[in-house]
Amino acid sequence: MSVARIPRGKAWAAAISAVLVTLTLPTVTATPAAATTTAYDSTYYKNAIGKTGTSLKSSLHTIISSQSKISYDAVWNALKTTDQDPNNTANVVLLYSGTSRSKNLNGGAVGDWNREHTWAQSHGNFGTSAGPGTDLHHLRAADVQVNSIRGNKDFDNGGSAVSGAPGSYTDSDSFEPRDADKGDVARMILYMAVRYEGDDAWADLEPNESTTNGSVRFHGRLSVLKQWNEQDPPSAFEERRNDIIFTTYQGNRNPFIDHPEWVEAIW
Repeated sequence: MSVARIPRGKAWAAAISAVLVTLTLPTVTATPAAATTTAYDSTYYKNAIGKTGTSLKSSLHTIISSQSKISYDAVWNALKTTDQDPNNTANVVLLYSGTSRSKNLNGGAVGDWNREHTWAQSHGNFGTSAGPGTDLHHLRAADVQVNSIRGNKDFDNGGSAVSGAPGSYTDSDSFEPRDADKGDVARMILYMAVRYEGDDAWADLEPNESTTNGSVRFHGRLSVLKQWNEQDPPSAFEERRNDIIFTTYQGNRNPFIDHPEWVEAIW
């Protein structure tokens, strides 16, 4: 039996190359972040589509600044609708704990729920006046005691467990919500940073990397909020809430619920 000679040197290399050319390897390409398509892209968001960075932020600010304002007293009844428990229409779902509690237990006593300003009122000194102080896109029903523990702290990871809010943690200068609320918090904070740019009666609200903002117009921690936005995508509860605020109360939307990828496009 004859044995084929194995080419050596350049001839050998050429033969190997010829064999490799015949092998088809899968093409590896980077997969870009999926862009969300919504029913509002050709109408409400039409002037923002395709933009990035400061141009996108500016366009979104113009879009969402067209807004009806409600009183702080009216927020009570609004939250009973926006935060309604989908499994029990007599209750609301509380931020930070996920507890379902009777709509009638709103107030200031232990066991009640009250109106949590996710963007702390002191971070820009807007209080409860109509505007940022009553903007439903960052106001949520929360347990009175848990709300007090959060106070006006910035958001970050770490700390000790929060009593009454399993999965939430806090330390001297920051608060970490439970995993199911992390994205909600991030998108509420970043909505405020786009909606309030200092061109009306209110401060220019902006995110930063600090966890000691206290009473200045900033809220941290941006890098962590971006992680939370990725980690916890918009839920059906969040999307329903956005729709109700848009159609029933304020006439504007939180763009980061509709397009969570816009967080990275801006920041």
